[in-house]
Amino acid sequence: MLLESNKTTNYDVVILSLCVTARNEAVHFGSLFSRLFHCVRKDAKRLSVEQLNPYNMKNLSLYSLFALILLGTLSSFGSKKVIAQEPPKALNVIYFIGDGTALPQVYAGMLATRQELVFPKFPYIGVVDTHSASNDITDSAAGGTALASDHKTRNAMLGMNPDTIPVKTLLEVFAEQGKETGIVVTSYITHATPAAFYAKVPHRRQYEDIALQFAEAQNINLAIGGGMKHFNQRKDSINLVERMENELGWKVYDTLANIDVTCKKYAVLANDDHMPPAAKRGDFLPRAVETALQTLDNAENGFFLMVEGSQIDFACHGNDSAWMVNEVVDFSNAIQLALDYAEEHGNTLVVVTADHETGGLTLPDPKGKYTNVVFNYSTGSHTCLPVMVYAYGPGAEQFTGWMQNTDIKGKILNACGLENIGDGLPENDGRRFNAVKVNLDSKPE
Repeated sequence: MLLESNKTTNYDVVILSLCVTARNEAVHFGSLFSRLFHCVRKDAKRLSVEQLNPYNMKNLSLYSLFALILLGTLSSFGSKKVIAQEPPKALNVIYFIGDGTALPQVYAGMLATRQELVFPKFPYIGVVDTHSASNDITDSAAGGTALASDHKTRNAMLGMNPDTIPVKTLLEVFAEQGKETGIVVTSYITHATPAAFYAKVPHRRQYEDIALQFAEAQNINLAIGGGMKHFNQRKDSINLVERMENELGWKVYDTLANIDVTCKKYAVLANDDHMPPAAKRGDFLPRAVETALQTLDNAENGFFLMVEGSQIDFACHGNDSAWMVNEVVDFSNAIQLALDYAEEHGNTLVVVTADHETGGLTLPDPKGKYTNVVFNYSTGSHTCLPVMVYAYGPGAEQFTGWMQNTDIKGKILNACGLENIGDGLPENDGRRFNAVKVNLDSKPE
């Protein structure tokens, strides 16, 4: 009714009324502003142009003018529709696991080479707790299972929870979604970390059982690594290589040379044992990653590729610093290829983490002079030291802060728009079995 009056309007009252209406009734500011100008047009029929001049409008106070300007500004914002854009989803995932690699190993590689390596290039970095369901210090089987699935398990167990119930892995989920999958390692292809993505066995050393499960897997498109002896030098006398090629649809190679990268199911078993150390095998790992990406690049529904820097762990078990540095640099070079691919394609998530730390590596100056850094190992085994996670690409922003190793699967699936997919098994972080006694009373010598 205020705006329908036949009398010249008191603009102080009108504007304050509009502002109160907008605040209390959440009326669209554009609509209120048009009502105000409707009022002004009515007054224009009664007043001269000179009287309507803003500098001579005596019934428009300074406060009203300020409110009018504010109302107009808000109107311009209110009249624009804000469209929330869906964040981009990852089509491809390249998942790197540096076995035994925590921050000390990464920084040792940088110190020894005086190179930055690839790790600081990642825009998102977090910290990962690695304990297993049975121990504060995990082994690679339980650690790999946790990284492949969203379940802690007991040390030595692969692909199953502590009750020996099989768990669904990232590789299996992605294969079910129509993505092509691959595994690249420098260990046996049947070793703990790669096996955690496809095998279900109570103990990691069931190599021949793991090899059989690998051969019969329908959800692996390519695999590159060592361990030929578990396929053709078996206690059961079965030649799995022949069966793979004649019955199971595989093409099996023993070298990276002359691979048909258009083949949709192949295995490169390039050594009877683990692959040689980096100093002897050269650029095998980067070339293997490049070969895998050439094969998977044309996957219609995208791909999942797991790559392990297996022998960083081997070197740290032996407290061999030169070997460790070579392996870290080799791992970094392989990761760089994946980053280059992700930067070029824009639809690829790259995640780098580890299953555990090995060696208890520290980087002190033994004389305390801050002038001479040495690589100091406190053990020839694993430790409970947390590891890092590095991420680049769609969904990478999730990989910051402190997390459990079992959180990574969910974050990767969420980045791909598959956040509701799981195996239906209850999650249990296994905290804590008190398998390790922590001595809080020890004093430094």
